[in-house]
Amino acid sequence: MPLVESPKYRMPKKNSPAQASTNPKDYVIATMGSHSALQILKGARDEGMRNLVICKKGKERPYKSFPVADEMILLDDWKDWNDQLEEELKRRNAIVIPHGSYVAYLGPERVKHLTSMYYGTKEILEWESNRVMERTWLEKAELLLPRVFEKPEDIDRPVIVKFHGAGGGFGYFVVKSPEQFYEVKNRKYPDDNDFVIQEYIVGVPMYIHYFYSPITGELEIMGMDKRYESNADSIGRIRAEDQLASNIHTSYTIVGNMPVVIRESMLPELFEMGERVVKTSRSLGAGKGLFGPFCLETIVTRKLQVFVFEISARIVAGTNPYIEGSPYTALKYDVPMSTGRRIARDIKQAISEGRLPEVLG
Repeated sequence: MPLVESPKYRMPKKNSPAQASTNPKDYVIATMGSHSALQILKGARDEGMRNLVICKKGKERPYKSFPVADEMILLDDWKDWNDQLEEELKRRNAIVIPHGSYVAYLGPERVKHLTSMYYGTKEILEWESNRVMERTWLEKAELLLPRVFEKPEDIDRPVIVKFHGAGGGFGYFVVKSPEQFYEVKNRKYPDDNDFVIQEYIVGVPMYIHYFYSPITGELEIMGMDKRYESNADSIGRIRAEDQLASNIHTSYTIVGNMPVVIRESMLPELFEMGERVVKTSRSLGAGKGLFGPFCLETIVTRKLQVFVFEISARIVAGTNPYIEGSPYTALKYDVPMSTGRRIARDIKQAISEGRLPEVLG
């Protein structure tokens, strides 16, 4: 397992669980090189903690160009994330921070059986990744949800069809009748039969970034973003008749994120939504429930109704515009507070107070 070491790196003190150190410098914050790793690494360094990035060979350039990583481990392939690597992480007192790529590349089942220290609740990943379980969770939290259609023949209004496990919106399509559904499905996705048919809500997409700390017992709003989707966000520049003539089909693949600030009068409702989601998570039988960063993916209608269509139970890439903090964190903190730094601060406080097990899953 090749390593790229920092010459100034000091191996942290190894402690048994019964004799865990309360010195944050005896631990390392680690993450997979993708998604929001730059933010997580910088956040650890801003909090005075060592960090480590695990990269697939050929993808390490950003972590060399942007000097936020103290150390790097290179893998030939993600399947090489094996017992040997796990032992190396344990030897370094590394605490792994999950993000979207980590879950996507390793999978919830594999993540569940990894043995290195892990920030967050592993059991909650199944509730996030299974659309039926996810909807049950959000319904119990009394959130407003789009209608889900059991079968294509029930379609009587615009719907969006989402394939399970579709990465970043890839493969989503919008139709308004059973005939349109089968025309697109049979032509473009004949072999993909694991999908959900969801009512298409017309409104503004708003992705709300939350953070709940079991150490402070407080829910925070860290920021919000809007996703830039290709070609959904550029197709409006083309006249309708030209779209039809060119046979252009809308794609919702996410290519970037833009910062958003919501109208202030809506903030109380957003806080209440986040609090209900956290509270409900404790009754799901999913370990310690939801804590750390998470995101409610919503559509806000012209009547200011907030429909929730998904939850991400870990840091989302939409927090990346706020590496130096958001307008909301500027109101609360006297230093630039990204979600990555907030994770590091939560871990640092847990270590210092001898409460580290409370933030590990």
